[in-house]
Amino acid sequence: MSPHPSPRRLPALVSLLASVALALGVTLALGTSSASAANILANPGFESGSLSGWTCNATASVVSTQAHNGSHSLSAAPSGSDTGQCSQQVTVQPNTAYKLSAWVQGSYVYLGVSGSAVQNTWTPGATGWQQLSLSFTTGSSTSLTVYLHGWYGQPAYLADDVSLDGPGTPPTTSTSPTTSTTPTTPPTTTATSTPPHNGDLPKHILTGYWQNFDNGAKTLKLADVPTTYNVIAVAFADATTTPGAVSFTLDPALSSKLGGYTDAQFRADIKTVQARGQKVIISVGGEKGTISVGDSQSASNFANSVKQLISTYGFDGVDIDLENGINATYMGQALRSIHDGGGSVITMAPQTIDMQSTQGGYFQLALNVKDILTVVNMQYYNSGAMNGCNGNVYSQGTVDFLTALSCIQLQGGLRADQVAFGLPSSGSAAGGGYQPPSNVVSAMNCMAKGTGCASFKPPATYPEFRGAMTWSINWDASNGYGFANTVSAGLKNLP
Repeated sequence: MSPHPSPRRLPALVSLLASVALALGVTLALGTSSASAANILANPGFESGSLSGWTCNATASVVSTQAHNGSHSLSAAPSGSDTGQCSQQVTVQPNTAYKLSAWVQGSYVYLGVSGSAVQNTWTPGATGWQQLSLSFTTGSSTSLTVYLHGWYGQPAYLADDVSLDGPGTPPTTSTSPTTSTTPTTPPTTTATSTPPHNGDLPKHILTGYWQNFDNGAKTLKLADVPTTYNVIAVAFADATTTPGAVSFTLDPALSSKLGGYTDAQFRADIKTVQARGQKVIISVGGEKGTISVGDSQSASNFANSVKQLISTYGFDGVDIDLENGINATYMGQALRSIHDGGGSVITMAPQTIDMQSTQGGYFQLALNVKDILTVVNMQYYNSGAMNGCNGNVYSQGTVDFLTALSCIQLQGGLRADQVAFGLPSSGSAAGGGYQPPSNVVSAMNCMAKGTGCASFKPPATYPEFRGAMTWSINWDASNGYGFANTVSAGLKNLP
């Protein structure tokens, strides 16, 4: 973003421009309006005090309490099924270069064009005003739509001083705004409207938990994990006496069972699997985990201890599997520190009840760190029947249970590439909720392609749907890797 000229330099700048203009024999018009001479948008700064020239959803309005320039700005609130879009159609010249910019404030605010050109840009979050801009060249069509919008389930955003710089004519339609009152369903996710993936991972992934203990499942060295698993979550880090802090020690019983598996061999195995393209993350929590992050100090302790493990062992990130409650504010603070410290892969494994409402702590955490979040692998097991996004109740162990519950996360604000199915790899791995891996493939196809659905069919298709997770790799190994082999083959057939 280019800084504004200082007030002391502005008169000199005006004088210089005026001199140049006179030398060229042209007329120069300067003013304080946000619309420059080349801006072909109508009501670009919303200074009319209305939405005239713009087509907006029902929640959009012009406000006078916060403005980047002048006295008015646009405010629009997304919902679970609507992005809060405002758009304006303009006539442009074909095959011509243009520049679009706007000042925005809020989380996941998008600025883009469609029609004669298709391009957008976005910001994951801005507490103050931030300028978005993009340059593009039109195609053969002369019709172009400029749009601004937020993202599903996110708070209201602000926009001001929108500028489309280039030749053309602004719209000459009625000065009254057009308001859309019909909510739209989430669109098919495309590369132009989805933020980039985290952690340098494939589009679709399979995550599995590697057990740092012996509970009757097949014991494995880390390097024994097959490459069908893209992400290996090491279960688990241990709580220390310092509030929030964690540590990791290779389990002595497991080490003995594997013939003397050492910490040095474990570290070497991390490098081995990473060289094969797999990611290794440290998981925190589990059924018996007692880690609590409920204030600034414990958040700092947690973040620093995880960053130390990343430095010591070479982990690619962290998995949050806390089942005793979570504080979205302080855990979010810790995760951002971990991400800034090298933890590029951030995953979560909440229970089904934790993702039934955006008011839940886990759901709030996921939305708070959406810009750095890799995937939420919700546990679709050990839960009994639960509500789907359509209000109907579905039983665990069914395709409908997977698709109707994942729909809640999508309508609540998570991107499709941040949602995956978490399932037990065999009947021995969980107390309830196991279903054949073929069901998982059917559910993934339903979400990504609209095929293979049972009685529930999502309101849209989500080609970016991320994939699946399983507890655990060890139980899968005990079952001949039936889960990984079937599900990884299914992932390859997704869009």
